[in-house]
Amino acid sequence: MSKMPERGGARTLNDIRPGGRVRIHRHHAEAAVRQRLLDLGLMPNVLVTVVRSAPLNDPIELRLDASSITLRRREAITIEVTSEDSES
Repeated sequence: MSKMPERGGARTLNDIRPGGRVRIHRHHAEAAVRQRLLDLGLMPNVLVTVVRSAPLNDPIELRLDASSITLRRREAITIEVTSEDSES
């Protein structure tokens, strides 16, 4: 299972509303979940747009360049993000 990040002030992908565009800062997921997120293109410094939430608020649809992916909220909470204009 993935480790939940400390909520000290860091925003996660789960906090972003539809239409929001952010840059991935880092992952807090572990093992197979982390590798799967990386395989899907969710890597540090990648820009991501939250397109929409499903009717019951889970999962969320994301756009990365020309790809659309769907992610569960429990996985989205493990991805720390920053504003789109900040680069690490």
